[in-house]
Amino acid sequence: MTPPNAAEAVSGVAASAFDTGAPDALGILSELLPHADPAETLRQVEACRAELASRPASRPASQDRISALRSELAARGLNGFLVPVADEYGGEFVPPHARRLSWLTGFTGSAGLAVVLADKAAIFVDGRYTLQVKSEVDAKTLEPRRLTRSSPAEWLKDHGEGRIGFDPWLHTPNDLRQLDAVAAEFVPLDVNPVDALWADQPPRPLGPIRPHDLRYSGRGGEEKRREVARIVVEADCDAAVLEKPDSIAWLLNVRGSDVAFAPLPLSRAILRGDGAVEWFVDERKLVGDLRDRLDGVSILEPAAFPERVDALGRSRILLDPGSASVWVDTRLRSAGAKVSEGDDPCLLPKARKNRVELDGARACHLRDGVALCEFLAWLSRAGPTGTVTERSAADRLLRFRGAGDVFRGASFETISGSGPNGAIVHYRVTAESDRTLRPGDLYLVDSGGQYLDGTTDVTRTVLVPGGEVSPEAKDRFTRVLKGHIAIANARFPAGTCGGQLDALARISLWRAGLDYDHGTGHGVGSYLEVHEGPQRIAAKSGAAPLEPGMILSNEPGYYEPNAYGIRIENLVIVRESEGGMLSFETITLAPVDLALVEPSLLAPDERSWLNAYHSRVRKTLAPLLSDSARSWLEAAAASI
Repeated sequence: MTPPNAAEAVSGVAASAFDTGAPDALGILSELLPHADPAETLRQVEACRAELASRPASRPASQDRISALRSELAARGLNGFLVPVADEYGGEFVPPHARRLSWLTGFTGSAGLAVVLADKAAIFVDGRYTLQVKSEVDAKTLEPRRLTRSSPAEWLKDHGEGRIGFDPWLHTPNDLRQLDAVAAEFVPLDVNPVDALWADQPPRPLGPIRPHDLRYSGRGGEEKRREVARIVVEADCDAAVLEKPDSIAWLLNVRGSDVAFAPLPLSRAILRGDGAVEWFVDERKLVGDLRDRLDGVSILEPAAFPERVDALGRSRILLDPGSASVWVDTRLRSAGAKVSEGDDPCLLPKARKNRVELDGARACHLRDGVALCEFLAWLSRAGPTGTVTERSAADRLLRFRGAGDVFRGASFETISGSGPNGAIVHYRVTAESDRTLRPGDLYLVDSGGQYLDGTTDVTRTVLVPGGEVSPEAKDRFTRVLKGHIAIANARFPAGTCGGQLDALARISLWRAGLDYDHGTGHGVGSYLEVHEGPQRIAAKSGAAPLEPGMILSNEPGYYEPNAYGIRIENLVIVRESEGGMLSFETITLAPVDLALVEPSLLAPDERSWLNAYHSRVRKTLAPLLSDSARSWLEAAAASI
């Protein structure tokens, strides 16, 4: 019989993103459960993982669950409750136990908020999810609202009153400030009422944590801690509380496996002005020689965190109101600490990639380009046969990427959408929606990989051979391409923010009365999260100056509802240019589908950029491809 603590460990590993198929899986499991047979532990983990995956989706029961939540709120004397996508660490990818919004409503997007009142409920999403939310959520139970047209605060002004509860671990101080004008009383709760209703809520993850070697990080953990500590001291603070798992992973040179798609250990930390760190993490997760590499880091159990926060009373504490939890902010102030609000001190040092990280980014994009070209060559042959579906195409691409020994999985769930499904910006294929590719379809595939030396994110839209493309679709595609080239060719002075460049990607679409409802570019981590701040190319939220070493995406698009979607995405590095200016280095290597380009719409300099890019793709990738993929690439990346 498995001891209780062993059973908890097995279920925790099953709920994590730990790769049970990795060559060292049995060795890792023997460290997690040293008194158990690792082969038997592996069998138990896989059986538990299968059981978790078999649990029914929430969509059919969303109305019943909303009703149950209302009863729970009434019993607590509450008039409403806020349910965000976020977990208690604020990450984009949340572990199964924290997918409260999905369990309650059926919505599976990475950003959203439900407001449930006694007689009304609404779910708020951004432009990426306006189509998706309508297909996943019962509109009779929750009214879908678009954030650019109606904020939760505006809706609550009209509908909210009384006492509205919220989980203080799941919201930031900035979140609550957006609700300042609402007359309701917002009440922090010790126990999340969704958890009280979720009878089969999955366990918290217990994903192993490994060192991130210097050959990939480029800088030692002690050097990073000293640099970030200086930032804390320069802010006239004694310490900083860190709640972003990617900041902690970067700072300590560690990578974990608690969540899918991002190698993060879910943890918290307190960084002192002298560079010392208290790291609050389940010590069972630490494997190999990691403990020996963490000189100057005190490892404490997560249960010790409240006491250590209280001990910061009468200190000056740097806290990021955009990523810290309301719980920590309130607890610090209650303990008498002087809270100084500012950016997470790891944010900019992490965003400015060093030489080793930049070389790693180029190297992993070379491997990624080979995988993508092998996939696109295969698709050009198999796509017209009627045997390829959106899901099977995504699976095949993952297999091409997985051929290398430094590949560690996808960096997000592949967006594989053909025809009308491609118009759903963050489409996720399901068994019900899985569409067979047909000749003449526009097929949009947005995918990425996690490699030990970097993170990739690339989108290509291609015409499935054997059918005709409409003049309208070629026009739209070429306008998107013109916007992509405008960003790629941009030169700008130091101090320029991404928001100042965003219009360059849209001008050609605007001239035709068209636009797209998402940002043009986001920051990308180094074997970390695929979406990283503070750098962005977006009109309303791209306020951080772009600096050399930052990596961003360049991804304009256009989406015709119920017809097709178009997006062209490469990753770029901000680099110094002549005359003291800055520019971008494109590091993604994959051809743009010439069958969708209308050459007459391209200016001479745009045609030159496309031809030069395709020449570089051919020369770089051709020697590394199979014979069939090489032949395909010669035609696909020809000059026009």
